[in-house]
Amino acid sequence: MNALTLVHEVIRRHVGEGAVCIDATAGRGYDTAFLCGLSGESGSVTAFDVQSEAIESTRALLTERGLRARLVLSSHENMGDYAAADSVDCVVFNLGYLPGGDHSVNTRFDSTKRAIEEGLKLLKKGGLMCVSLYYGKDSGYEEHDALLPWLKTLDDQKYQVIATFFYNWQKDPPIPFFIVKN
Repeated sequence: MNALTLVHEVIRRHVGEGAVCIDATAGRGYDTAFLCGLSGESGSVTAFDVQSEAIESTRALLTERGLRARLVLSSHENMGDYAAADSVDCVVFNLGYLPGGDHSVNTRFDSTKRAIEEGLKLLKKGGLMCVSLYYGKDSGYEEHDALLPWLKTLDDQKYQVIATFFYNWQKDPPIPFFIVKN
């Protein structure tokens, strides 16, 4: 079990044919492709990234697999421009840097916070947000140190926040968070 398989298993239980999904951090496109497969022809997936390399990598993967999604070269903070409030079934974030990319280009807490807040507005009642925090080596500690206490402040009457820790893993293991809108 790793963070990716755990997150995908949880998403698989919440997302089905016809779902409206957002991949807030397209990266190499694997979550985008996964969401496309679950939501099917009658669903929709919109994926965001600030790096053209990530958008092109995602486009290539989707083309290879015969899948379609709307790809947006923009910050995940702008997802509200692409979906209505209370209309989204699932939002997925992978925080950190583009795998195989420049580590100096990475997610930062201020924009991540605004994007999560925007995504929570878009979620339907019962909708799921998955936030996987990758940190360590040369980046991500500041985001880690700000995100963990901030997520505790989300209104427990509106959201359930579940943090999953790989407790005995060494060297800064990823932390998957699951947020469900009540």
